[in-house]
Amino acid sequence: MDWSVQQIAKLAGTTSRTLRHYDDVGLLKPSRTGNNGYRYYDHGALVRLQRILLLRELGLGLAAVAEVIGHEADAERALGRHLEWLRQEQDRLARQIASVQQTIEAVKEGGEIMAEKMFDGFDHTQYKEEVEERWGQEAYVTSDAWWRGMGTAEKDAWKRRSAQLGSDWTAAAESGVAADSPEAQDLARRQVEWLTGIPGTPAAAPATGSNSDLKGYVAGLGEMYVADPRFAANYGGEAGAAFVRDALRIYAGKHL
Repeated sequence: MDWSVQQIAKLAGTTSRTLRHYDDVGLLKPSRTGNNGYRYYDHGALVRLQRILLLRELGLGLAAVAEVIGHEADAERALGRHLEWLRQEQDRLARQIASVQQTIEAVKEGGEIMAEKMFDGFDHTQYKEEVEERWGQEAYVTSDAWWRGMGTAEKDAWKRRSAQLGSDWTAAAESGVAADSPEAQDLARRQVEWLTGIPGTPAAAPATGSNSDLKGYVAGLGEMYVADPRFAANYGGEAGAAFVRDALRIYAGKHL
């Protein structure tokens, strides 16, 4: 059995135009094309589309989605890992909903607020072990205190700045400019300045360390951007991350 592009668009909650674009960029090819030129999709294509949509919901760009799917050809195994993550998110959201409902009821009825239950499901320490392993316990404690100390407006502004920096990197990489070009080197400068604004990192307190420490830190981050798909996704995938890495390495060699 197969389905037409219109049927798939309706089933998946997407559009025929999106599916045609996925075909054009080689992300999701139809199983066959009829004599009338219509595209048709079989079960295997539907499984691939489900994986694409799940990864898109995580915020990955099309290049990063293609990269992730290309590295994991076993759809069953990949979907199994994604299902595990979805269940964890489902549990976390369920606990958040319950905690907020309890707070609303307590406020409405003038009852006592259970402080120990108010923040169930609000996990701000999910990267604690990873940060401590990479940069030490003090780095996590310092950066966590900095983040918790910011107001909502400050956090939103920081997130916007981070997102804009990532978008500018992606645009520069896609434009084809060289890593040593003035445009790329200006982005590298902005990246280092952004890093120095995060307490707890070697970049935030250069006075306590040598320039070689800061240089190695920046260069090491560039390598991590390429090696870790989570970071590479911020720059449009592995190719974009490699561009960032090269630009940072050149900048560090000249200015750090």
